Amino acid sequence: MEEKYYLAWLNYVNGVGLKTIEALIRRFGSARNVFFASASELLRSDGINENIIHNILQNRDEERIEAQRIIIEKLGIDILSRNDMEFPCNLRNIYDPPYLLYKIGSIHTDDETAVAIVGARKATPYGKWAAYKLAGDLAKRGITVVSGMAYGIDTAAHRGALDNGGRTIAVLGCGVDICYPKSNYSLMKEIQKNGAVVSEYAIGTPPLPNHFPPRNRIISGMAKGIVVIEANEKSGSLITAEFALEQGREVFAVPGNINSSLSRGTNQLIKDGAKIVTCVEDILEELGMEEVKAIDQQMIELSTHEMEIYHTVKECQPVHMEILSLKTKQSIDNINSIVTILQLKGLVELLPGKILIAR
Repeated sequence: MEEKYYLAWLNYVNGVGLKTIEALIRRFGSARNVFFASASELLRSDGINENIIHNILQNRDEERIEAQRIIIEKLGIDILSRNDMEFPCNLRNIYDPPYLLYKIGSIHTDDETAVAIVGARKATPYGKWAAYKLAGDLAKRGITVVSGMAYGIDTAAHRGALDNGGRTIAVLGCGVDICYPKSNYSLMKEIQKNGAVVSEYAIGTPPLPNHFPPRNRIISGMAKGIVVIEANEKSGSLITAEFALEQGREVFAVPGNINSSLSRGTNQLIKDGAKIVTCVEDILEELGMEEVKAIDQQMIELSTHEMEIYHTVKECQPVHMEILSLKTKQSIDNINSIVTILQLKGLVELLPGKILIAR
């Protein structure tokens, strides 16, 4: 059986984390050798306590490895070790990279220029619009967007990249065979087809709260820079920003309303030296990607009324349908009809609460 399945087995053993795997591989040369090592050999391993050795011995079952292999192959999961050529280069070079990376989808060399976008789960319409817009503009320039597939900003960032024909990578705080949150199941499937869903956690691992802070170092580690959009003072997004700074990544923040608690974290980042982002060019210039040009978009014909509505949405976004009606002096019925046409043409998106944004 391939080494990667023995690695997956070792990673699944209770109490065996990153440091333990590294120590065991140094001692025995491979996970397969760990599996077949005697109890006395394991006991002579420096830095490995007896409880972990007990768990390893209790879980040495080739039938279990075979059952796990079948599940992994059935779900289309690939397992990358840090020593594999396919392992993301950016991630390999951080201080504490994961030893294993479970992946569904594909990781390309172009993903090395990725930008991460993170922020509040309970995001405002403004925050969701900013995430969607920036991710879409990055995607149009062929830049991969990395995020965590959580509610709010993460979801808007993934969706913005996908809706604009781009690639996106979701880093999970659970096994890649688990969709969290469950409502993002269809989004997860799209990401797998147009990027990758990745995790350092073994298949079947639930989304426990203590998994997410370590997960955040992978989000920042896979990117050249990280954009924070809406975060309170104790947000997990600020942890991601801290990891980014430790890893030598650029940190960006979208300024927010000073009366909003969701802006305290981002505005503090700016006060502490994070780069202000008001448009995608701010990111590209700081990362030395000014030469990256937008992918040509097919010209879409619009009627006079459609053009008026579209440009008003673009100028005022995010904008409520009733405000749009007042600004254009058209009835709600007419607005609804035209918005439906613009949605079909892929030019606007209707968010919860009858809020419109331009794509």
